[in-house]
Amino acid sequence: VQLQASGGGLVQAGDSLRLSCAASGRTFRTYSLAWFRQAPGKHREFVGGISWSGGTYYTESVKDRFTISRDNAKNTVYLQMSSLNSEDTAVYYCAASASTRWGMVSPDDYDYWGQGTQVTVSS
Repeated sequence: VQLQASGGGLVQAGDSLRLSCAASGRTFRTYSLAWFRQAPGKHREFVGGISWSGGTYYTESVKDRFTISRDNAKNTVYLQMSSLNSEDTAVYYCAASASTRWGMVSPDDYDYWGQGTQVTVSS
């Protein structure tokens, strides 16, 4: 599986942004998917995940602001972000795992990674 993330950019606090991650491979629909982010000097952090069946889960700091979704027909996973603030500034990565285990939040749980897309929120 190859992943290609896009949609990052420079926005102002309070704005919304949607990230996309296009995947190759005919088994996309069976994969667990997630978004992570990494700010300068910090570890890669789990943001949100979506199971093969469409169940979603998020880290506490983005609940009610971010929504992860998938379109299996387009082999694409999305991250809709709203009410952005400066703490959301980071490089955002999409990830995929062949495992169907629920609630995977560690980078080590994922086998495939996109190249990252920068999101910068100015206050």
